[in-house]
Amino acid sequence: MKRVEILSRLEKTGVVAVVRGATKEEAVKASHAIVAGGLTGIELTFTVPQADEALKELTSYYQNRSEIVIGAGTVLDAVTARLAIMAGAEYIVSPSFDRETAELCNLYQVPYLPGCMTITEVQEALKSGADIVKLFPGSAYGPSIISAFKAPVPQVSLMPTGGVSLANMAEWFKAGAVTVGVGGDLLAPASSGDFDQVTATAKQYAAKLKEIKG
Repeated sequence: MKRVEILSRLEKTGVVAVVRGATKEEAVKASHAIVAGGLTGIELTFTVPQADEALKELTSYYQNRSEIVIGAGTVLDAVTARLAIMAGAEYIVSPSFDRETAELCNLYQVPYLPGCMTITEVQEALKSGADIVKLFPGSAYGPSIISAFKAPVPQVSLMPTGGVSLANMAEWFKAGAVTVGVGGDLLAPASSGDFDQVTATAKQYAAKLKEIKG
């Protein structure tokens, strides 16, 4: 089943790089730099100009490397989700939960990862078939929130995003995260065109992940 296979590959990535950029070119170059550093999960956000074209370019470039999983982020509605899926996105991430988007992703058998902050939101997301819930923003809580959420809802798979860094990544995994979303410090050098630094930081994350996963 397509969706199960994508989910299994997504969990294997361990770290999903949240890629933003002032231009399509910057986002594509940053994505290549991240993959060069050894990270295999890319979430290209729809705040990037011509995001659908950037997605097409990346999914076509990496189509023969099954370990690389490319999805779309900051998807606010079902129209954008369909556009992303048609452009090759393998999973859809939203900053908040949207039922129509969940239904559309179910229709196309594409994993949907909505951003949730409360138990009520998590419950709504699970009812609508969300496979992994994006805990967003993670910085508002800290790793201990995972066990707090899992006490009443033990079946939920959580991906904290926002506030995950090299310094606290191990804590998030120890707390029970299935994978983590990373943006800020990883992407910062891209805005000034320093893609080598993006690769160097990605290498640090990949090494840290290896250390954590043993």
